[in-house]
Amino acid sequence: MDLEARNTPPSVKAGLLAKLREYKSDLNNLKSELKRISAPNARQTTKEELLESGMADTLAVSTDQRGRLMMTTERLNQSTDRIKESRRTMLETEELGVSILQDLHQQRQSLLHAHDTLHGVDDNVGKSKKILSAMSKRMDRNKWIIGGIISALVVAILIILYFKLAH
Repeated sequence: MDLEARNTPPSVKAGLLAKLREYKSDLNNLKSELKRISAPNARQTTKEELLESGMADTLAVSTDQRGRLMMTTERLNQSTDRIKESRRTMLETEELGVSILQDLHQQRQSLLHAHDTLHGVDDNVGKSKKILSAMSKRMDRNKWIIGGIISALVVAILIILYFKLAH
């Protein structure tokens, strides 16, 4: 019971430890009383006390001891019930924790998949940028070539016209 009480949440632990100390104290008192009664000299003394006090005192003491025993048994039963309830709560909490960890694992997997997908998209965007840049350079080069060809044709036409008109 001591180990169970120490493993409970702090809010419940103090109450359980206090009751456990009470039970230990009651148990030690009962043990010492048992030793006192079971000792040889104590038996003789106890017998004499019983004979002197009469049957009424014997019944009162017996009833008092029985009452204390019933009270102690009831406390033990209540503690057992509380420990069972704490254990049940602990198992429910553990199940909840496992469920949360599984959800977190699934979310982590989703995030890793999204991360990989984004890296793939980023790579594709980089390749597309390089292709578009190369196409732009080719377009500029083709413009210069066409411009050069047009200029050469204009110059050739002007030279042909000059020689035709000049002769």
